[in-house]
Amino acid sequence: MTPTLKVFVARLVGLVVLGPDGESIGRVRDVIVSMYLPGQRPRALGLAVELAATRRRIFVPMSRMTNIDADAITLTTGRVNMRKLALRPNEALAVGQILESRVQTDDPDHPELTDADLSVVDLEIERTRALDWVISRVALRTMRKGPLRRRGETVVVTWNHVHGLTRLNLNRPGHGVELALTQFEGMRPADVAYALRELPEPRRNELARALDDERLADILQEMSTDEQTATLASLKPSRAADVLEAMDPDDVADLMGELPAAEAEALLAQMDPEESEPVRRLLRHSPDTAGGVMTPEPIIVSAGTTVSEALARVANPDVGSATATMVLVVRPPTSTPTGTFLGAVHTQALLREPPANLVAGILDDDVPRLSPDDPLEEVTRFFATYNLALAPVVDESAHLLGAVAVDDLLDAVLPRGWRDQEPEGTQ
Repeated sequence: MTPTLKVFVARLVGLVVLGPDGESIGRVRDVIVSMYLPGQRPRALGLAVELAATRRRIFVPMSRMTNIDADAITLTTGRVNMRKLALRPNEALAVGQILESRVQTDDPDHPELTDADLSVVDLEIERTRALDWVISRVALRTMRKGPLRRRGETVVVTWNHVHGLTRLNLNRPGHGVELALTQFEGMRPADVAYALRELPEPRRNELARALDDERLADILQEMSTDEQTATLASLKPSRAADVLEAMDPDDVADLMGELPAAEAEALLAQMDPEESEPVRRLLRHSPDTAGGVMTPEPIIVSAGTTVSEALARVANPDVGSATATMVLVVRPPTSTPTGTFLGAVHTQALLREPPANLVAGILDDDVPRLSPDDPLEEVTRFFATYNLALAPVVDESAHLLGAVAVDDLLDAVLPRGWRDQEPEGTQ
């Protein structure tokens, strides 16, 4: 197959990167471009490749590419440098920083665009005889109507007729926000959190403000406490409260426990009382106990609930995988703190029962349970002993207070700041 000599950079984003042995290394997330070469075309220096296992972004030189096809890029032989990507002075991310930039053109084929307000849509790069990759053409979109052009129409011009491309203010407010949000679509919250962590704080905060409440809440729950605090501080108090209301109460409680008391109370006061009350209850427990890491919102039903109703609760996409392994059964009320805790039904048992049957008929009334004052060391041994993904937390009066999920336990027992550490996995 003849190697591709020209390609638009947006076409590369998302392609699988294959090593010389055909094994997947990761996916292309951007192209690094050298921006300041007086009298020369800007060069495409390499690919920003996100490793499949660790989400670390590494630099792969353009010279390593041997072929580009419909869904993959193949690399030449040789060892891939797993060092974390770091931009040097005068380098920029083509998709993350250049696209959507405002420029001008003096292309003689498009005199009607002289002095027009244009936005960079894409960059075409081509391989030269010297085997360098350089920007050859630029796709531009008109930003406003003109006598001969409609707003939003796209034209492609040669690089030397574009002005402002190598003098871009890449950190100006609003630059590339829409495109960045489009890139985040379909990505897992943990992956978006990692991508945001790689950005300068002003840029990270700008993108956070552009995300909707639910999406930002999911992403914040994958960040370290310091990152959460900094991001929320960049929002207006009312917006910060809306985002906190969309987060899981146990995650909000963890965050509030790290803030100064006055600051935490100010945020809680901004929240709806129905949303802040579960958080306040959690804050009464020490953070190094079962009560301090539990969620007050596991799946809770009464004994008269049908199997089909319980399975519908399990199938809710907002329910975490650990929480979905077990349905907890109580006497009314079913909001924590509940009536008397009766037991639990494992999801596997629900799947084996006729839909119209009641959960009371398959109730495990001897399911292991935790006390809210159990220390984390004991909780860890508990999970290892009983091989559970979720454990109910019950007080001395047999009221269900919540449940500890194994993922929340891991968050609590891993070293502080573990989310900030560079992943150590390799391909």
